[in-house]
Amino acid sequence: MSEKINYQLPSGFIELLPGEKRLELVLIEKISQVFERYGFTPIETPAVERLEVLQAKGNQGDNIIYSISPILPSLDSSNTDEDESEIANRALKFDQTVPLAAYIARHFSELSFPFARYQMDMVFRGERSKNGRYRQFRQCDIDIVGRGELDLLYDAQIPAIIAEIFTAINIGKFLIRINNRKVLTGFFQAIGIDENQIKCCIKIVDNLEKIGESQVKKSLLSEGLSESQSSQILNFTSIKGTVEEVFTQLDAQCSQLGNPEQFLEGITELKTVIKGVKSLGVPENQYCLDLSIARGLNYYTGTVYETTLIGYESLGSICSGGRYEELVSMFVGEKMPGVGISIGFTRLMRRLLDVDILQPLSISPAQVMVANLQSDLIDVYLQISQSLRQSGLNVWTELGNRKLGKQLQQADKLGIPLCVIIGADELKNQECILKVLKTGEQKKVPFENLAQQIQNQLSLV
Repeated sequence: MSEKINYQLPSGFIELLPGEKRLELVLIEKISQVFERYGFTPIETPAVERLEVLQAKGNQGDNIIYSISPILPSLDSSNTDEDESEIANRALKFDQTVPLAAYIARHFSELSFPFARYQMDMVFRGERSKNGRYRQFRQCDIDIVGRGELDLLYDAQIPAIIAEIFTAINIGKFLIRINNRKVLTGFFQAIGIDENQIKCCIKIVDNLEKIGESQVKKSLLSEGLSESQSSQILNFTSIKGTVEEVFTQLDAQCSQLGNPEQFLEGITELKTVIKGVKSLGVPENQYCLDLSIARGLNYYTGTVYETTLIGYESLGSICSGGRYEELVSMFVGEKMPGVGISIGFTRLMRRLLDVDILQPLSISPAQVMVANLQSDLIDVYLQISQSLRQSGLNVWTELGNRKLGKQLQQADKLGIPLCVIIGADELKNQECILKVLKTGEQKKVPFENLAQQIQNQLSLV
């Protein structure tokens, strides 16, 4: 006997059951419909990219990049050393943003700008496996990239898209939190923090919700900030209120600090974005200004977003992103500003299933089962099944010769709501029995009215 094969799922990976996979497809369709309503076009980039492309953001992906190589050396004698080095220089993409930048560079002359695209590809991260964190997951991204410039109203459109997505997938109340990196950077500069400390301070502030104020203050002090600077930062990031109230406090802070250039620029940009958000009709209870939102990734330069689910804040941000200036530019050699968001779709769906905000769909997409009572009537069952399919219904046809009770049990387990039963007497009368599995209710229906009767019954289920 051969050695037993370990078929357990590798750590950090996930498989969906049929009802969960059907739910995923429905959610993806709803999300893509929103993206397309705003004019975004779909693209897909390869799972594999050149390693130097994935490392273009500096060291931000180095600790999670999966490199790829053959298990055995090539047996093809025509392969050259150059081919082998090419193989060694390939890796799996860990996000969609860097591959997007490379995609734009590769197809620069074929694209029209601003270029608005969406992607729903799998990405791969070689990070520590833990609850809700996967090494392979689907990520839903949108980005708008401009050539030379990109109007701030594109930033304003992002919250409208986020709001429409989470309303469409019906997961409860949510809050889109908006800030601007220039506000934070300008404030840090104005209170005397050295330029070489600002990026680190932003990363510390970005962890405020995870580690709390006392730990943030401790981390800021350990970076060499004074007690006064640390307290000023915590006081600043704790400013709360309506959009108008936060702007009033920001204007007062700006005046007290002598109207520092970058701080003032960030406030001005925020006001433009919020004005656009209001014009797009986003309900005021779905967004706010939150000065603690920093987004730790260094490539963000302006507007930043994080979205939380009200009552389930422990889930963390369910959609985040922001504006960047240099990411695409490093590939094409000219100014290419962009703004975008990302939904870690697999992680989000799994966690929403775990807390019963979402429910799996039925295992089968079939709306009706055609039972098999008599093997000599199989041609009738097949003809009826095809007729129903041509009417737009999803049909499961029982092709095996099992007892009716077993067939009905399977239909119920698969979540098929209706069953068509035809025996010799029904065939003689050109009718069938239409059975509702949940209630046991059944009625006789003429063949010619069957599709319509099924449609009527489905509307009641």
